[in-house]
Amino acid sequence: MRYGLIGEKLGHSHSPRLHALLGDESYALMPVARDALDGLLKNGDFLGLNVTIPYKRAVIPYCAELGETARQIGSVNTLVRRADGSLFGDNTDAFGFAKMAESAGIDFAGKKALVLGSGGTSLTACYVIRKAGGEAVVISREGENNYACLDRHSDADVLVNATPVGMYPQVEQSPVNLERFARLSGVLDVVYNPLRTRLLLQAEALGIPRAGGLTMLVWQAVRARELFEPEHIPPGRVQYALSTLRREISNLVLIGMPGCGKTTVGQRCASALGWPLIDTDTEIENRAGKAIPQIFADDGEPAFRALESQVIAELGRGCAKVISTGGGAILSPENRHNLKMNGVVIRLMRPLEKLTTGGRPLSKDLETLRRMETNREPHYAACADRTVRNDGTLDLCVQKVLEGFDEALRD
Repeated sequence: MRYGLIGEKLGHSHSPRLHALLGDESYALMPVARDALDGLLKNGDFLGLNVTIPYKRAVIPYCAELGETARQIGSVNTLVRRADGSLFGDNTDAFGFAKMAESAGIDFAGKKALVLGSGGTSLTACYVIRKAGGEAVVISREGENNYACLDRHSDADVLVNATPVGMYPQVEQSPVNLERFARLSGVLDVVYNPLRTRLLLQAEALGIPRAGGLTMLVWQAVRARELFEPEHIPPGRVQYALSTLRREISNLVLIGMPGCGKTTVGQRCASALGWPLIDTDTEIENRAGKAIPQIFADDGEPAFRALESQVIAELGRGCAKVISTGGGAILSPENRHNLKMNGVVIRLMRPLEKLTTGGRPLSKDLETLRRMETNREPHYAACADRTVRNDGTLDLCVQKVLEGFDEALRD
């Protein structure tokens, strides 16, 4: 193995795909038990390694030299085998964290930043914040600055989540309520699965600049590659890697009024992307064992909505799917969160008189549709990343949806 990632339990990692996008197809995952770490570092046949939990400190004694960043933080996530066989250790997470903040336009100079968590990622975040001229305040479960006394820090300018709270599979969790901090001008979350955590979705709803952990992951890998094989990676290649990886782990979600063409457009988009189309109404019918009008007749709308939320919660946790939703799916805040966390949400709009109404228990006539659209408009607007009008040809609509999908991935 030339290059790869070591850790105790690696699970599903994006690192091999990411390094392939940056130019190294040979990058491999290497789970290493604690009792095998010594032998690997002393005798392993590698040129460079990235290091993750729980070995970022354990590898330090094996390094003949540390980079300044690693020395300051006390944590190593990149090892390079030098010509004489010795190991050089450095920390590229700090570079990735700084680039994540930069991507959101967040400047730490002269600002107070709350850093949630006291582990290795917190140390990295604090190093970057202080080096940039900011004040870093660590919030942990115990000690002087803990979650019970957050109100004393309500004047914070930036909030950083350096904990795993909100990470898959506990995607419904958020470490804090951002409404407690009236001065926030930036939110950073190191979690990258899901792409948009509950914390980031709240920041988005409040209009606060924000960035998630995928940007940090990509840029730390860029710096690691430049240490492995000293060769500058141009920004265009980095942006390509970031947008490509984001596309591969995202969903394309279609929302809009009943009969606006979500399933038909979704079928074409799914074919173009090589992804499956999942229609939430079809999933609901399969689980209930009966058609939607019959669900409404037998069990009522609340039972239908409960089943709809269950289906959306499951679909939202996955990736690489086109998801066509029912017209009222966006009425639930929880549904909106679950659709957006890994999804680029495209709203389809079509003139009311062109909407199909057959077999739709809640949209029987034009007047009903007008009232429905008025009631749902704020929810469609809050959920959508892009809006596409479906009042021309099918080909044009599909083209606009796919263009909007790609544009949103570059945001």
